[in-house]
Amino acid sequence: LANTGFLSLCAHGRVTGLAVEAGAAVSHVTSVCGGQTLRKGTRCLGVAGDHLSGHLQRLLLDSPAEPPQALTQKVLTQLKERCCYVSLDYEGELREKGSRAPARFRTPDGRWISLGTERFCCPEPLFRPELLQHSCPGLPQLAAQSLGTVPEHARRHVLGNIVLAGGSSMFPGFPERMCLELNLLFRGAGVHVEVLANPKRGTAAWAGGSMAASLTSFQHAWMTKGEYQEHGAEYVHAKF
Repeated sequence: LANTGFLSLCAHGRVTGLAVEAGAAVSHVTSVCGGQTLRKGTRCLGVAGDHLSGHLQRLLLDSPAEPPQALTQKVLTQLKERCCYVSLDYEGELREKGSRAPARFRTPDGRWISLGTERFCCPEPLFRPELLQHSCPGLPQLAAQSLGTVPEHARRHVLGNIVLAGGSSMFPGFPERMCLELNLLFRGAGVHVEVLANPKRGTAAWAGGSMAASLTSFQHAWMTKGEYQEHGAEYVHAKF
């Protein structure tokens, strides 16, 4: 068992940093120093991909431009991945409705769906959870809270290694919005925040787990199949 934030950092070749993970069921922010997860610096956001899918469904049902139609989870996921993006100016885009051409999406049964403001309203709860009636802060604020728990001597190093991970971090504009908001939060602190957004960050935790498990120093942490067959599951208590 390993912390997914640590594994996401491993996938980026780091053992110190801040992992901002937005997945399907939950979103996390985790501070890691020298491979050690700072438990007091871990923050959780109860908004993630599944919640955004439900939000998108409600937005489409409320849209005057679209006839009401229930969509499957698979179709909603495809809609999110192909059509939605994170706005760098949410309020401005809401005021300027129609400034962008709507996106058109064809469902597997041949129907066409047109998305206007739904494109950027769908992922916005990651930054404004109150849109889904959640009272907690958004991901940038949680990241700032987590960084505040890092020891002073390590804070600048962690700030320089902020990595994004998880499928819900794959929206176009997500890295730029995180960077923009974090720099606003740390304005006056004398630092410029950058975020690391690997194109394959959707599976960063899996990649990091594979890398960590292949290290020579990790080999003592296995219970082999042979040991399991000889001693049974209880052997895990004796070995570890």
